[in-house]
Amino acid sequence: MKGSFFKKLVIIFLVFVGIGALLKMSMDSFGESEKKVLSQNSILHLEMNGVILNGKKFLKNLKKYKDDDKVKAILISINSPGGSVGPSQEIFAEIKRAREELKKPVICVTTGVMASGAYYSAVACDKIVVAPGALIGSIGVIMEFANIEKLYDWAKISRYSITSGKFKDSGAEYRAMREDERALFQSMIDEVYGQFKATVAKERNLKEEVVSEYADGRVFTGATAVKMGFADQVGFFEDAVKLAAETAKLGDDFDVFEIPKKRMSIFDLGGGDSEDDLNSLSEYTDLLKGKSFGPDMEGAMKYILRAKYLNQPLLLMPGYWE
Repeated sequence: MKGSFFKKLVIIFLVFVGIGALLKMSMDSFGESEKKVLSQNSILHLEMNGVILNGKKFLKNLKKYKDDDKVKAILISINSPGGSVGPSQEIFAEIKRAREELKKPVICVTTGVMASGAYYSAVACDKIVVAPGALIGSIGVIMEFANIEKLYDWAKISRYSITSGKFKDSGAEYRAMREDERALFQSMIDEVYGQFKATVAKERNLKEEVVSEYADGRVFTGATAVKMGFADQVGFFEDAVKLAAETAKLGDDFDVFEIPKKRMSIFDLGGGDSEDDLNSLSEYTDLLKGKSFGPDMEGAMKYILRAKYLNQPLLLMPGYWE
């Protein structure tokens, strides 16, 4: 009898799950129909917020809407300290491709932070508009490591590796770094740093010696960035909209097309990580988790030791970024 009752509960649960999934699919499909660009003269507005880890969501939206004939210009709002090297370069390449292939003006604007990898991405735009007090630049590359072998000693933990080559465990946190490893990582940093400087010099039409002089990781205020040639115009969002319309020769007959935000529902809970920390729902998942790591000790250690971005070359403005 109990077994029969339990089976009924399972069946009812599965039915509700199935109905929920169908409702979610139908709502997603309905949402897609609302995402069409409506105005004949539209300025596509995209956002880059947070640390750049892979940029999937931004790139997906850019590729989805940039070819629409109604989109006459693209406006990108940026508030990011940078992030991983490869994704920052990929975003740069896609923005530049949109400019060159579609001949549509691309304007970017920040009233907050446009640093490191975010600035790398931004130099692909036709024009950069910055608030006078915004933080701009931080041209440089950083790669952080942690040596916690003394902590392991204190905890009476011995860690070691069996590797196929002497560099395979380079950067491991359980031992000091050798000089040849340090030289190897420095050569990587220098190579990526050279790529960054060359890109800024070319896209901003600046002399290499000028870029090299100020590409020491320093940040500029927006006003100083404009004076130095690292940005084009002091202004805010509405100024960037006006510049995009003027560059596309739209006059006053245009609309700014905002991509609808995804709304969280009960069906999204427990669905795993979002596509990207950049423009993601990470702040909501952190809130739901209450920063309680439970049995995830590795996640707890990374959080406590600020180790999320260790052992990888980053175009990231120094600081503690979630």
